[in-house]
Amino acid sequence: MDKKTVVLVAHDAKKKDMLEWAGYNKGSLSSHNLYSTKNTGTAINRETGLQVNLLKSGPLGGDSQIGTMIVEEKVDALIFFWDPLSPQPHDVDVKALLRLAVLYDVPIACNRATADYLISSPLFVREKKVGSVSDTNILYE
Repeated sequence: MDKKTVVLVAHDAKKKDMLEWAGYNKGSLSSHNLYSTKNTGTAINRETGLQVNLLKSGPLGGDSQIGTMIVEEKVDALIFFWDPLSPQPHDVDVKALLRLAVLYDVPIACNRATADYLISSPLFVREKKVGSVSDTNILYE
């Protein structure tokens, strides 16, 4: 199996869901390189023992760090349990992050059901995809 880079992020109202999901999928996640924003990653490490590379807190630049990783084609999957009901002070950063993930064809799971489908897919354990987004593929209006 190819070792993938998986980014795990959860807004405060969704941290419990992320911790339960990561704990349930600990065996699958443990064979991959995990990255997370500071608060989410610290909680995942504490609750599950998974080794998580910590980035900045989301509002303090963590979302932007993840966006940079995506642009540099260093992310294979983004599990981002975001809260659609609570206003976020860094909502612009969240939207930019999701836009980049779509633009660079990074699989995104925004809730537990989708995360379950993603991690249980045979495609998840397949070799990394070949090809990338280039400036010539982007259309400007």
